[in-house]
Amino acid sequence: MTNRQGGGVPGGRLVLGTVGNVIWLLCAGIWLMFGYVIAGLLAFITIIGIPFGVQAFKLAGYALWPFNRTVVRNEQRDISLSIVGNVIWLIVGGWWLAVAHVFFALFLVITVVGAPLALASLKMAGLALAPFGREVVPR
Repeated sequence: MTNRQGGGVPGGRLVLGTVGNVIWLLCAGIWLMFGYVIAGLLAFITIIGIPFGVQAFKLAGYALWPFNRTVVRNEQRDISLSIVGNVIWLIVGGWWLAVAHVFFALFLVITVVGAPLALASLKMAGLALAPFGREVVPR
């Protein structure tokens, strides 16, 4: 009998996620994390930018170690503030973070091993465009 989540091996999903995270970290995660950290530090220069900096640091952690975690909509969010925050984020810096994700996806898809990582990078590109109103949770 097989376990649907772990492929028949107890803890298999955790092991595969950890292997994926290590490969991701070496190929793209560290560079993308630096991009989010730079965006966060620049946002912290102004008082108005602090919420954007906090969001950038949350995304930096997700970009560094994405497997075995997922992004869900935050049900307690204020929709109008999320929309305003996402528009400002997109204009100020979200687009270049999304471009970085697309660049790394193109780099990763060259190899067979990198194809799943490229897909993960493209999913994160969407999050880089509109992060407000979402949160990263363990899978």
